[in-house]
Amino acid sequence: MERTLILLKPDCVQRRLIGRVVTRLEDKGFDIIAMKMMRVTPELSRRHYAEHVKKAWYPDLERFITGGPLVAMIVEGPEAIRVVRDMVGATNGLDAAPGTIRGQFSSSRQMNLVHASDGPDSATREVEIFFDEAEIV
Repeated sequence: MERTLILLKPDCVQRRLIGRVVTRLEDKGFDIIAMKMMRVTPELSRRHYAEHVKKAWYPDLERFITGGPLVAMIVEGPEAIRVVRDMVGATNGLDAAPGTIRGQFSSSRQMNLVHASDGPDSATREVEIFFDEAEIV
């Protein structure tokens, strides 16, 4: 069993797509073992996106991710990291395959609805950034 962090970004919340994304994850058989709606602070954004902070486009990313509430989740299941990323689709919604979450709902690189951890190390790091052990059921 693997765990991965999923963030339903502010555009997903604003467009009222939370339930549709959660349903797809549950329909696939994943367990949601933690979930909360929250606002990301600039400090939390810098921790989460530490590898991008010095890039020229980071300020726009920080404005976006801190611009409204998001839903953070931990999803657990067999090969969760790979399978969830396959379900989410390519980063740029214009390039995402039909049937993926981004392929169905996104038409932008930045406003791409969902973040999903890209590997075991990042999943562990990101889960610890967004959740305390007591919040995991």
